[in-house]
Amino acid sequence: MAQHIGIGIGAGLVSALLFGVLLKATPLAIVLYLVAPLPILIVGLGWSHKAALAAAAAGSLALALVIAPFMGLAYAAYIALPAWWLAYLTLLGRDTPSGLEWYPTGRLLGWTAATAALAFIAIAVLSSPNHAAFDAQLRGLARTLVQVRDPAARPAVDRRADAPQSEATESGSDPAPDTEQAPKAGADEAEVTRTEVADALARVVPAFAANGLALLLTFYLWASAKIVNISGRLPRPWPDLPATAMPRTTLVTLAAAVLMCFAPGYVGVFGVALVGAFSAAFALQGLAAFHDRSRGRPGRGLMLFGMYLILFVTQGVALVALTLFGLADTALDRRRPKDNPAP
Repeated sequence: MAQHIGIGIGAGLVSALLFGVLLKATPLAIVLYLVAPLPILIVGLGWSHKAALAAAAAGSLALALVIAPFMGLAYAAYIALPAWWLAYLTLLGRDTPSGLEWYPTGRLLGWTAATAALAFIAIAVLSSPNHAAFDAQLRGLARTLVQVRDPAARPAVDRRADAPQSEATESGSDPAPDTEQAPKAGADEAEVTRTEVADALARVVPAFAANGLALLLTFYLWASAKIVNISGRLPRPWPDLPATAMPRTTLVTLAAAVLMCFAPGYVGVFGVALVGAFSAAFALQGLAAFHDRSRGRPGRGLMLFGMYLILFVTQGVALVALTLFGLADTALDRRRPKDNPAP
């Protein structure tokens, strides 16, 4: 056990180093930052969840002492603890009369989505304990994105500021205020529209962020499990991934998240993040269901190639269809045999 803890501490220091290089703000630093959870997941799946917990603690403490306490907390909330938790759930099992039963991949997928939403809200609270400040940051980011997408949204120079002054200098009198043009200049409908778009975008930013994080966590878990399985240290047998099916309770969680979206403060932000994270989970289940239902069918390879080609060409827009397919697959629950209900 002591050897496992030592390996975990080493993995945590490597993960913290990968996370800390983000301060360099170079393309290579961003790539290294993106693989920061892998050492913790690998040590958690290949050795034990206690080793992963030691890795999380060592990495967080190192960043807090070397860089800043906030960096240590951010690393723990966004990288380390989610990686440890997913490794713990993956190796969770129970004894049954038919043998050891491992934690179902469907429930693991649901927890991956919930973990992504929790990690996002944790880093949001750490960065801005005041929700008003966090909301202002989101709105500022959204307005910047709108201005980048629409050059016409950039503020123009008011040319009327110079003309009246020159006319007044020549005539020797103050120019009369243009009472008819002032309201028109203030009521710029295009500017109002852009503001509304920015406000709406700021509202859904947590959903997009949690959606992307859920996809990344799923990939990290799959990649680390593959690495550990190749090395022969993965305790559980490799699961049948196309058979992954989340339980119907995730639909209740999604419904509760939709209701939370209307709550004020960080509760509403958490609801939006949950909706985004579970949208990614249902899209992945839709992908698994497509693989599962196409088994044994003629032309399966061509169908799968066409589906992935559509996903690539549409730049992920087709994920909406996969999300709806995953929702229907969970609600109808027709893939699971009736004599083998979900645990």
